[in-house]
Amino acid sequence: MRNLYQLTRNETLKVLRKKRFLVVMLILAVLIPLFAYGQYHDQQKIKAQTGVTDWRAELGKEITETERRLANPTLDEARRTQLTLRIEQNKYYLDRDINPSEPGATTFARIFMQFGISLFLPLLVIVVATDIVSSEHQDGTIKLLLTRPVKRWRILMSKYLTLLIFTTLTVLAMGVLSYLISGIFFGYKGWDAPMLTGFSIVNGTLDAENVRVIPHWHLLLMNYGLGWIAAIAVASLSFMVSVLVRGTATGMGVMLAVLIGGSIMVELATDFPLTKYVFTTHLNLAGYINGAPPAVDGLTLGYSLVVLAIWTAASLAVSFASFTKRDVLA
Repeated sequence: MRNLYQLTRNETLKVLRKKRFLVVMLILAVLIPLFAYGQYHDQQKIKAQTGVTDWRAELGKEITETERRLANPTLDEARRTQLTLRIEQNKYYLDRDINPSEPGATTFARIFMQFGISLFLPLLVIVVATDIVSSEHQDGTIKLLLTRPVKRWRILMSKYLTLLIFTTLTVLAMGVLSYLISGIFFGYKGWDAPMLTGFSIVNGTLDAENVRVIPHWHLLLMNYGLGWIAAIAVASLSFMVSVLVRGTATGMGVMLAVLIGGSIMVELATDFPLTKYVFTTHLNLAGYINGAPPAVDGLTLGYSLVVLAIWTAASLAVSFASFTKRDVLA
């Protein structure tokens, strides 16, 4: 255990020296203010144009506008179902006098994770993960690393533990920075606001049988907890690629192709049987607790968690088998 701790500490210092995590922090520090200001500007513009300041009237107007869009005969069936579900959810909120978009930094932080969990967060994880092993080959330090009297699996385990640390820090940074920065525009409020969770989609219709009211902070933690799980799955897959591919740029290219290609597949081939086994199909875990339709009909949170767990376990199995048995010194 002492050797593993020391190895992990050394790997952590390596990541910090490479400044890849600093790049992630800079990306968040630049983009979050832009997103927050953009949302604030849009809200102020809509209020100025409509004169609507009460959230009930605003939500009612959104329902009316969505119903008008449903009248479009050229609307495809998937989009029609999505809009119908949104109307039903909004009416459910109105009937119970609960604002689904309670103004405040808490709402922005939750929505930021909700929309970033499938692509933005995985991209940040890939920045840190893809070179954690491959850079040893690229920098020519792999031989020096493996001449130590330490078993290979311990070396690789220390790298994976380091990756888990920085993946966790990335998720935490995403939450903390989104709250602190957006609070400048929206105010630091909304922690105890009532929110609804438990919506599910059954055969294309909204099922509110298991809906319950929880405080906003609880829903926020649930979103970021599920975001962390999705990030760990992406990190593990990136870790495997970093072991198998000896070039950092190549590894990053592979992961970007897998992530973007998988996302396109989810959008265009929802009826293809293999789509429900692709890991990108299950990254939007937050959608299940926020009432969003699943990427493929019939998927549940439990099923998605199992699929991501299998992908994670398989990635680790391949990583350790390859690193401990192949001739990495060649």
